[in-house]
Amino acid sequence: MSDVTANAPFDAQGWLRRQSRWSPLEVVFWLALLLPFFFFPTYLTLASQIAIAALFAISVDLILGYAGIVTLGHAMFFGLGAYAAGLISVYGWGEPLSGLLLAAAFAGLVGFVVSFMIVRVQHLALIMITLGLGLLTYELANSMSWLTGGTDGLRGIRTWPIFNYFRFDLWGYTAYSYSLAALFVCFLVSRRIVNSSFGLALRGVRENVRRMPAIGSDYRGHLQKIYTISAAIAGLAGALMAQTTNVVALDALSFQRSADVVVMLILGGTGRLYGAIVGAAIFLIARDQLSGVNPQYWYFWIGLLLMVVVLVMPKGILGGLSALASRWSGR
Repeated sequence: MSDVTANAPFDAQGWLRRQSRWSPLEVVFWLALLLPFFFFPTYLTLASQIAIAALFAISVDLILGYAGIVTLGHAMFFGLGAYAAGLISVYGWGEPLSGLLLAAAFAGLVGFVVSFMIVRVQHLALIMITLGLGLLTYELANSMSWLTGGTDGLRGIRTWPIFNYFRFDLWGYTAYSYSLAALFVCFLVSRRIVNSSFGLALRGVRENVRRMPAIGSDYRGHLQKIYTISAAIAGLAGALMAQTTNVVALDALSFQRSADVVVMLILGGTGRLYGAIVGAAIFLIARDQLSGVNPQYWYFWIGLLLMVVVLVMPKGILGGLSALASRWSGR
């Protein structure tokens, strides 16, 4: 009987159906994200920034955690989305939802073009290319100060009320509602992607890219698709930042932003969409608190936290908690 079970084919469709089901813990998690409205109203601006950072982290997790594409320049798409949404507003169209979609489409288009280069290299060359593209975009935006505002940032952004009714207030109620709604919608899309046959193919590419062509998989096509989707989501996150703050600084394209999002994923756990959200929350809350204690050296404590997490829980906080839960249940 055990031999029959061992030789039975893997039921991929059944596994995907089980993965797609919502657990009670997930429902509680999303309901908990509404708590800032009631218990932490003075931190709603920070909460909206966490939601935007989490969305950006999800975009990177799709390519890093699921497809194995290592990147150090994904802020390029975040910044392109931010500048696209900002420029649309500056030149007379401040409707937020259409601006959001146009910015995401623009970033996705650039991501599609870049993907032809990305799928042809691996490992160190891939890191260098993504880093180089990010630095080139940063310097291009800096040199085009007549358009982007350069180091002074893009000013004059005016975002209209959502549905011509919900105005962006100083307390952050509308900003957090808007950012959280965008995060939830993009999370649903990302969750559907990773829990599909396409998501399984991406995992196969991540585990062994050389074996995928042997089973007839167009691995380059898969990588191009997910890279384009990831770029669009990153651009949408950047557009959210521009619309909720009414300013786009040059650091939206900086290497620091690309590095920070990788740190968020390491903290939360790669290959877990919830890890991106948890990692973003931990990183930004820690930055907010530590910079208040020591504005100059707060990165020291972030580095220490990162080292502790990597040494104690190499798969991130959610990975470590999952391992503990499996050990506790005896599986």
